[in-house]
Amino acid sequence: MTVDTNERPILDPAHQLPAHESATHRHRVLWIIVGILLLLAIVGLLLWRHFKAEKKAPAAPPKINITTATATNGDIGVYLDEIGTVTPVYTDSITAEVTGLVVAVHFTEGQLVRKGDPLVDIDSRQYRANLLQAQGALERDQSLLAQAQMDLDRYRVAWARNAIQKQLLDDQEKIVLQDQGTVKNDEGTVQYNQIQVGFCHITAPISGRVGLRLVDPGNVVQSAGTVTLAVITQVQPITIIFTIPEDNLGSVADRLRQKAKLTVDAWDRASHKKIASGTLLTLDNQIDTTTGTVKARALFENKNDALFPNQFVNIRLLVNTLQGVTEVPSSTVQQNGSTSFVYIIQNNVAHLRNVTTGVTEAGFTQVTGIGPGDIVANSNFDKLQENTAVTIANNAQSKPGNNAPANTPTNSAPTNGGPAKPAPSSTSGSRAK
Repeated sequence: MTVDTNERPILDPAHQLPAHESATHRHRVLWIIVGILLLLAIVGLLLWRHFKAEKKAPAAPPKINITTATATNGDIGVYLDEIGTVTPVYTDSITAEVTGLVVAVHFTEGQLVRKGDPLVDIDSRQYRANLLQAQGALERDQSLLAQAQMDLDRYRVAWARNAIQKQLLDDQEKIVLQDQGTVKNDEGTVQYNQIQVGFCHITAPISGRVGLRLVDPGNVVQSAGTVTLAVITQVQPITIIFTIPEDNLGSVADRLRQKAKLTVDAWDRASHKKIASGTLLTLDNQIDTTTGTVKARALFENKNDALFPNQFVNIRLLVNTLQGVTEVPSSTVQQNGSTSFVYIIQNNVAHLRNVTTGVTEAGFTQVTGIGPGDIVANSNFDKLQENTAVTIANNAQSKPGNNAPANTPTNSAPTNGGPAKPAPSSTSGSRAK
């Protein structure tokens, strides 16, 4: 195969670059590519660092929605919460003093009777007969005494004239004395039989309520008192006996020595409803060493018969009233071990403030460490911390009847209604212990 040596070259030598110029052009292109790659790497590194920084930066926490309350300046009671039993002032069990047949029962079960009202009549014919005999013997002996007295007067006149011996006068004086003794004995017999007749007509010894009927007409009762005819309990007024711990005895006794009338409230078994109010009457004269308590008695008028004998009740004894103290709803006070604290709200930011708690009454607690007018958080405590931003869902509420100071903050939304002071319960009443 032959080669055509006359074939023309592809490129004209006149159009080809010199060898050194071609190398320079390639180096320039290479540096441009390297520069672009470095620029891209730098931009990528900056973007990666910016993304990482944004990822590490914490997002601004959302504001916590809370309700609040306002610390107020007012009065708070120091109470003792105890348990007690309604005890009548008087309880009488009526029994028979004579033996006989019951002829009439004048009361109905549960009737309110007054002192002197008839209750039961016992057949009195036998005792009236005995009384009549005694009265006859008395009249006879009184006549004998009168005769002996007349004879004595005659003997004295005769003795004055020396008409009789002194012995006759002395004997007559002794006869008169004997007859006087006999008359006195007869008078005692008459009085005894009159009492026996009176026992046949049984009346109410006190005013009160009669219990269930325990005897019927036709029954025979004995004077030994083994059968109770009726039971009467005084219910107006009535008392409640309860116990006070000996640790609180000093404060109560001091108030009694000051002639203070201590109010006692009786509540039902669940401490939901107040039954009646009375005053502390007295304390027992000794402490029960087995329980470390002393008994106390409170007096109640009980005009509506709300208290029933032997009824179990919860007692709230007002020992003292602290005046001009700072108080907040008990729900605003939190505990951290033995430390109590609240969250003060200032400019929609929560600040933790340690406080010292005192007396608690009906859902409100005495505190020191904050002042009247301070707004405290009342919800979402699990989300609150120092310097937590908050949104107030209600106007700061205060205890009804107490006015907050004029400088109370007003950085809150409209009110949703204030908490009413609740009735005391078995867990919310204060205890001076």
